Amino acid sequence: MAWWRRTLAVLKANPSGALLVVQLLGILLYAFVDDTPANSIGRLALSLFGMLVVILALAVVRATPTYTWLGVLIGVPAVILTIVDWAVAAAQPWHLISDVVHVAFYGYTLVGLLRYMFADEEVTQDEIWAIGATFTVAVWLWAYAYSAVQGVVPGSFTAAVDPLAQRTWLELLFLSTTTMTSTGLSDVVPVKPVARSIVMVQQIAGMLYLAVAVSRIVGLTINRRRATREDS
Repeated sequence: MAWWRRTLAVLKANPSGALLVVQLLGILLYAFVDDTPANSIGRLALSLFGMLVVILALAVVRATPTYTWLGVLIGVPAVILTIVDWAVAAAQPWHLISDVVHVAFYGYTLVGLLRYMFADEEVTQDEIWAIGATFTVAVWLWAYAYSAVQGVVPGSFTAAVDPLAQRTWLELLFLSTTTMTSTGLSDVVPVKPVARSIVMVQQIAGMLYLAVAVSRIVGLTINRRRATREDS
């Protein structure tokens, strides 16, 4: 059991790293269930996997000044609605309600992670992991926002394959990732005014995140190394 205790110690010391790994695994797993029915066993398993992400996110934010009770207040309904959304096969209005609550929860988590990174002038290993975790949390947030938009305004997004269909979760997550990274490689395109506005807001937010958060962490890291050399 020594390896298990060591693993728990690493996870406890690096909650942001654990959150990042889980988010990246989620991206890979969605590829295997994207074409299955909304109430399939695979989607249920992935919903439970999403619950693990919620728990990890709460663990990360709890270490910040952000109020824990607020995370629970938003996180518990997010978990419940994840299960309800699967049970009703993503039927409206439950799917839209679930999307809106998930946007609120991931927005809360995003703010908590940003406060975590900006809380002090020392750069820890977990704060480095938090750069990636914050980025993936933002990707999830905007993907849920896109899902909510197409729930309110059907046909908000089109794609090369079946242009008139509602976009799947993986397609929206792909759009969010390509928009956030500014690669512009997505074949999913916003065609309605509201959708285009949301995409533009994400583009601006992604640019600001890279300019402010990443540069600050890198700058603090350089200053720490410089101070270490001067002391030696």
